[in-house]
Amino acid sequence: MPRPALFEMEFAKVYPLYVQKAERKKRTKKEVDQIICWLTGYDNAGLQRQITQQVDLKTFFANAPAMHPNSALIKGVVCGVRVEEVEDPLMQKIRWLDKLVDELAKGKPMEKILRA
Repeated sequence: MPRPALFEMEFAKVYPLYVQKAERKKRTKKEVDQIICWLTGYDNAGLQRQITQQVDLKTFFANAPAMHPNSALIKGVVCGVRVEEVEDPLMQKIRWLDKLVDELAKGKPMEKILRA
């Protein structure tokens, strides 16, 4: 089965889109970073390093220190796809991140976004 072109897309190109989406809804880059770090286990320096090195999404998630144990609690629909039903593990991680940023942009409190 061919791998989607999305997997080879640079994280550094997707990241500003997440930030723009959040900022349009009066949320912050810092909150986007907090969500990404919570999900992937990167610290802020590690996240910035991945952006600077222009790694693709496949590498970004492969290099992630540890996916948060509560990431399996991320449920719902993003881009018409129910995230808990995505079968490809990498695509599911990408959709989880999409869903978290969507929740941020919709004004959901950080405690709920981070499944606290």
